[in-house]
Amino acid sequence: MSRYAYDPGRRAVVVSWATGSGDLAATVATLSPATPDRDALRLAEQLTFLTAAVWRTYTHPASAAPDLTAGSEGWRRDNDRQAFTGVLTAIRQPHLPRDGTLLQSYVVVHEAAHRVGRALHAIGDSELTSRVAADIHAELDAIEQAERGDLSGRARQAIALTRADASPVQVAAADAILADAPFGDARLFTDVDPAAAAVAAAHWLHAAAAVTAKRAGLDPTQIVVEADNIEALAHESPTIALERMEAGETPRDVVLGLIADGMAVAEGEIPDLDALLAEVEDAHARAEAFDEQAEDLRQALMPRRLTPLNPARPATDLLEDLLSGIHGCWLLYREYADTPDLDPADTADTGLDDTDDTDDTDDTVGDPRDEQVVAVFLADVRAEAALLRAEVL
Repeated sequence: MSRYAYDPGRRAVVVSWATGSGDLAATVATLSPATPDRDALRLAEQLTFLTAAVWRTYTHPASAAPDLTAGSEGWRRDNDRQAFTGVLTAIRQPHLPRDGTLLQSYVVVHEAAHRVGRALHAIGDSELTSRVAADIHAELDAIEQAERGDLSGRARQAIALTRADASPVQVAAADAILADAPFGDARLFTDVDPAAAAVAAAHWLHAAAAVTAKRAGLDPTQIVVEADNIEALAHESPTIALERMEAGETPRDVVLGLIADGMAVAEGEIPDLDALLAEVEDAHARAEAFDEQAEDLRQALMPRRLTPLNPARPATDLLEDLLSGIHGCWLLYREYADTPDLDPADTADTGLDDTDDTDDTDDTVGDPRDEQVVAVFLADVRAEAALLRAEVL
């Protein structure tokens, strides 16, 4: 989300936002010499509060809430989103104290806009008000653009956020990137929404695990854990994703479920109390069979985390883990590759040749034998992903 600050050296209100690869900044307005610093700081504070409120409608859309009935969380989210239409009016004509009282709204976006308006009223500069209103207008347009799946321009800041939903347009864009580079690509972190990218990555992990399982004679759900014995990997969340997809869940449902749990933990909630209590009871039950070592075993079995993801960045963290899982599939596939039986003709239609400059091989291969094996692996994964394509659409 955009953040506002006051630059006392230039006496200017500035705004900055993330892009996925560094931040951009712009000057909103220059203040008159008569404006006290405290009023300028107050304005910057309230503008940041407003942008946090409006971007929350993007990261926490009503569509991702289980209930939309009056008084529910989904209902509150919908009210915040509907309040966009009144933001600019509230900035220009805010509720002001009258007879010792002040009218305040229960709708966070609406109230946040009035707070900005009151900060501007205290400064009393009509030109400043116009410039601030224009900048907030651009911010609202950026959110609406991001909701449509277009992350260009100012809407690109959505790349740095975790969303509880995934745009089909963004999922398709991420899927195209992974089709080009199944091991991952920087574009997944700089050009597309991380939740949507994680949905596509889960689909490609599923394909890679299926291919490797056939080669290794293992269950697809075991692949990443087994690969962790070759190279240290983030295997917990990829394994959970594989287990759920093998059980019939779609990549979208799996990814959004994991992300929702991470977002809940970030807000101080316990995503699934019953599951947590069951883990605790299981730890006690399994430890009871041991005498002197019971306490040590109990402590070792106790759940340590409420989510396998980093609550501060659950979507990006999950994306990184899923890509790590795809790399793990390759590691195990290579261990079981019967290279003498590999024919150079097997690589003919993979798109990999002596002049290929894609990121497919990246740091994953280091000698001609590996290049031959990875070519077959990628061809098999692309073919499997095509068979499973319906699950990601």
